[in-house]
Amino acid sequence: MTESSTFIYSGTELDLFATARHWKSYWTQVIDPYLGQHVLELGAGIGANAQALQHRRYARWLSVEPDATMVELMRQGIAQGRLSSSHEAVCGTSLDLSRDERFDTILYLDVLEHIEDDRAELQRVSELLQPGGHIVILAPAHNVLYTPFDRKIGHFRRYDKAILRAVVPPELHIRRMLYLDSVGMLASLANKLLLQSDSPSPGQVRLWDSVMVRMSRLVDPLTGFQLGKSIVCILQKPLTI
Repeated sequence: MTESSTFIYSGTELDLFATARHWKSYWTQVIDPYLGQHVLELGAGIGANAQALQHRRYARWLSVEPDATMVELMRQGIAQGRLSSSHEAVCGTSLDLSRDERFDTILYLDVLEHIEDDRAELQRVSELLQPGGHIVILAPAHNVLYTPFDRKIGHFRRYDKAILRAVVPPELHIRRMLYLDSVGMLASLANKLLLQSDSPSPGQVRLWDSVMVRMSRLVDPLTGFQLGKSIVCILQKPLTI
C-alpha cells in the first residue's frame, strides 16, 4: 500500500452531510445484515461511515482513502478512541492493495460514482472478496437528478438499477438492489427543475435529514423501495464458482 498519494479531495459534501444522523441510521440499518468480520472500505473519507457502523465488533476494518490529510484524521480518530482498535487507515486506492488480501465485506459508500471506470474497479476488487462475501454499494440514484452539485464534487454519474447491473462482474450475483429516500427524491427533482442550486445549504440538509428522511423510512416500504434518490446494491460472491 502506497503512502505517497498526492490526491487532495475537492468535494464539500463530507462536512455538509456529516451531521445527517437520520440518513446514516437509515442506510446502516439496510446494509447491516451484509457486514462481515473482515471489512474493506474504499474511499473512506474521514472515517464517518466507519464510526456509524461501530455498533458491532470487527476482526479487521481497513479504510483506504487517497487523500493523505483525511487518512491522518482517521489515524487521529483511532488514537483518540473514536474509531476502534481493529481499524486501520491507509493512503491509496484499490490499485494499491495486495492481490493476496481477502475480505468478506467490501464497501463503496457514496464512492463508486467518483470512479470513472467503475466496471474495472468492481472487477478488480471482486478478486479480493472471499467466497460468500459481499460488496455493498451505496450511491446517488438517477442521472435525471444529476446537478451542478454532482459535477462540483466529482461525480461521473448517478446510478439506476440498469446502470449498476451493467457493471457487475459476471462471477458475482445481485443479492439485493433497492432505492432509498423517496421523499428526498421528490425534493431533489424540485431542486433540479426549479431551484437549480449547485450546492444545498446547511439548513436544507438539516430539513432533509430531520423531516424528509424520517418520512422516507415510512413511505419507502409502501413503494416497494422502487423510488429514491439513493440506491443500495448488495453483490455476493458464490461459495463455489
